[in-house]
Amino acid sequence: MEHLCWRIWHIARKKRLIEWEDAHRLARRHMEREQGRKDATADMSSDLSEGEKETTPADTMPRVESSLALASSNVGEITTPEKEKPDKRLYIVLVSLHGLVRGDNMELGRDSDTGGQIKYVVELARALALMPEVYRVDLLTRQICSPDVDWSYGEPTEMLSMGSYDDVEDVGESSGAYIVRIPCGPRDQYLRKELLWPYVQEFVDGALAHILNLSKVLGEQIGSGGLIWPHVIHGHYADAGDIASLLSGALNVPMVLTGHSLGRNKLEQLLKQGRQTKHDINATYKIMRRIEAEELSLDAAELVITSTKQEIEEQWGLYDGFDVKLERVLRARARRGVNCHGRYMPRMVVIPPGMDFSNVIVQDTGDVVEDGDAVQITNSDASNAVPVSPRAKPPIWDEIMRFFTNPHKPMILALARPDPKKNLTTLLRAFGERRTLRELANLTLIMGNRDDIDEMSGGNAAVMTTVLKLIDKYNLYGQVAYPKHHKQADVPEIYRLAAKTKGVFINPALVEPFGLTLIEAAAHGLPMVATKNGGPVDIHKALSNGLLVDPHNEKEIADALLKLVADRSLWNLCRKNGLRNIHLFSWPEHCRTYLSRIALCRMRHPQWKAETSTEDEDLDSQGDSLRDVQDFSLRLSVDGNMSISNPADLERLLKGQSSLGKKNGLEDFKPLAGKQRTVSGRMESMQEEGPETSRFNSTGTHKAQPLKKRRRLVVIAVDGYDPTTNKPSSRLENLIQGIVKSIRSDSNIRVQPGLIISSALTKSETVAMLNSAGLSHMEFDALICSSGSEVYYPASIQDDSVTTDNSDLHADEDYKSHIDYRWGYEGLRKTMARLNTPDTESGSNDKIWTEDTANCNSHCLAYTVTNSDIAPTVDQLRQRLRMRGLRCHVMFCRNASRLHVLPLLASRSQALRYFFARWNVDVANMFVVVGETGDTDYEGLLSGTHKTIIIKDVVAESSERKLRATGNYGREDVAPIESSNMVVTEPNSVCDVLLDALKY
Repeated sequence: MEHLCWRIWHIARKKRLIEWEDAHRLARRHMEREQGRKDATADMSSDLSEGEKETTPADTMPRVESSLALASSNVGEITTPEKEKPDKRLYIVLVSLHGLVRGDNMELGRDSDTGGQIKYVVELARALALMPEVYRVDLLTRQICSPDVDWSYGEPTEMLSMGSYDDVEDVGESSGAYIVRIPCGPRDQYLRKELLWPYVQEFVDGALAHILNLSKVLGEQIGSGGLIWPHVIHGHYADAGDIASLLSGALNVPMVLTGHSLGRNKLEQLLKQGRQTKHDINATYKIMRRIEAEELSLDAAELVITSTKQEIEEQWGLYDGFDVKLERVLRARARRGVNCHGRYMPRMVVIPPGMDFSNVIVQDTGDVVEDGDAVQITNSDASNAVPVSPRAKPPIWDEIMRFFTNPHKPMILALARPDPKKNLTTLLRAFGERRTLRELANLTLIMGNRDDIDEMSGGNAAVMTTVLKLIDKYNLYGQVAYPKHHKQADVPEIYRLAAKTKGVFINPALVEPFGLTLIEAAAHGLPMVATKNGGPVDIHKALSNGLLVDPHNEKEIADALLKLVADRSLWNLCRKNGLRNIHLFSWPEHCRTYLSRIALCRMRHPQWKAETSTEDEDLDSQGDSLRDVQDFSLRLSVDGNMSISNPADLERLLKGQSSLGKKNGLEDFKPLAGKQRTVSGRMESMQEEGPETSRFNSTGTHKAQPLKKRRRLVVIAVDGYDPTTNKPSSRLENLIQGIVKSIRSDSNIRVQPGLIISSALTKSETVAMLNSAGLSHMEFDALICSSGSEVYYPASIQDDSVTTDNSDLHADEDYKSHIDYRWGYEGLRKTMARLNTPDTESGSNDKIWTEDTANCNSHCLAYTVTNSDIAPTVDQLRQRLRMRGLRCHVMFCRNASRLHVLPLLASRSQALRYFFARWNVDVANMFVVVGETGDTDYEGLLSGTHKTIIIKDVVAESSERKLRATGNYGREDVAPIESSNMVVTEPNSVCDVLLDALKY
């Protein structure tokens, strides 16, 4: 007894401690949010109009009624004969990463990852492809080739539909809706969503390759040879939102986000229960990684689609990246054309999910319903219904009826996964405690599919065990059905059975983001009892077909169920109201509203202004660089009077066009297979002189080629700085020198790869580092400088006057315009000055950083960190900037002695994807060389489809300690610990490893 008392006391004390920590955390967050709103208002107060200083008009926030009204009004518009037929050119990309996704016989309820979201995205893809404006819809998901799941989940593509609602004349070769499965992570394992985070970058690279290839195909079909870029990239859930934000940044196209369920809301609910600490919750659900993915998605999203107004105010309002009040102010300013100083909030719109009514049987004749009450919805918007004849009893009916002693009683139906948040145990207690309800009705629990409870996940197994114990406790045998298996095609029949018995559908979830099952039940003529937390509130307003209850109140649940079951007139009224208004939730209405909303997004797509020289196109018909002299000799020869009789002639050719090219013209260069052997033989004598003399002219420079001439790239991104001076270390310089010389001198490499330097150094610092290593910057195809805010290419050599300084490096102007999205230089500069004070807990009044104007550029704010110990971490600093409406990347570099603030789309990892989109150098053909640690953007370079070579002991000190605060997620949630694309090696072995990889 004493031990039990101590245990109870300990549990109560732990719960109070969790509650105190939670309250303290929320109080600090509230203060920070208020301060952020105050700072943002202060920055914008100089040009605020009087109207903006007062209350924002009520119409600035979307309402469910307005979106439903828009859908209803669009019916007449679309079907008007005079309306001009839209151009069918839109390409839409949907992303849904986790779960088992396929078009037919979906295994809904198999696990917690394969639920309503899977059905939603598949039906959305089908419905969008049928719209007259849409040519192609791709639903990207993970490819799974595991023996534990059906083989169909390993198929690369699956067609969902083709054609449109109007006609099929414009159906093209690649038109329609497709599921496209992208390989990522272990190919032979089906992973739950919490374990997929390390493979997000790999999925992004695979998805990017697919989109780029398909853009060319669609361009040939409907784009007159030009590229057809995605109209939007739409991410579903946090993991796909993270993917969509990276794809959107790489392609510079608009992003749309649907959260489905949100991490912060789940965290708050779990903390309120007091059963787990924040650390335990994070270990189980990877909740901090999920929340950061949602924050990153908000940073990039043009549009956020929600199911209800409550989701906007009570769930998205919990995030750093969205403030309802600040969003209203910014929207009002944008409407008036007033400067927002780089601040941005994504636009939230309410679009209820749709449903396919084409095969819905509302009632059936005979049995317990009145004659003539059987109707079938025959068109897509549910506005027409016709009588149907009786049908044979479906097998699932017998499977359910066998549980009941009296199967003719009204059926109370609950259809949900056995997840604790679905609150099925509370429903069972309410049913068991109310004797009158048990006498009047049966209870059916459709809790997914199961073979063995012991094989289910922990939470689901616990719920199932509790359900069985409660059935036994209240002796509910013969009154409760809980079948083990059902097919997706059985679900409509289950609804129909409940309606035949004049039953009721109930959704008792603690919080329901929307409640698609409520729409399905209403379409089958079932009244509803639903939770008052979340989407059911808006559904009830639209349909008025049931009652709302407090999901924690067992008595209230039992009273509502009893009222609908016992009162036939109320049951009939709710049924008729639901059927009358259900057309507002059809897929055509959803898609019309969806397309009208995304049409308001700021359309953007890659527009390359700089073109590759036609000279380069002619010189390298094979797509390889001319830097490899031997490769050059095998591809080109000189006709007629021009011949290469000795190495000096070829040296002059490489040295400049004045001696050969300008004199004879490019037309003098022709393929001459017959002379290739002669030229190749003469090159052998040149190779004896050494690779360097054959590749460089007298000034030490060589002909630079565009990156698109490269098949493979070696990216050196080692962040090695001297701990004392914070300048590039001699170890780093020796490493770069060794890699370059090894690659260029190895004759076994068939096609020379391109070389790229990627670092936090500025252009001049990078050139100085290379010179110190005895290398020329002209040796490299590109320089990624200032943490990814600038990209430089070597200029082509025109004459002998080219020097070896950095004046012949050309900035990529296309890249500058590419990363300019949501970049607020002045607003960030002012805010960073305001945040330049340590926390009160540090007890210091010193400035944290000073602006380094010499190293700033148009897309990089550079600061020298005066005291890194009191500086906030990257996640803390981004939180403060997000709360002020500012979207950017923040990173510490050079042993945390420097701080860079960059545009949202700028980073070293995203620069590689830019090269893929811009120059068609597949990321899978890149070799990225890094240290064991590095700057705070180091993690982004580790995973992906590229090959990563991690070098031990080359980085003495790093900046990663300033990446995340204690209690956040770790590197294992960003990059896999082990991967076939990663290799760890010693510094003296890196060249051998790299050369071996390049030979294949």
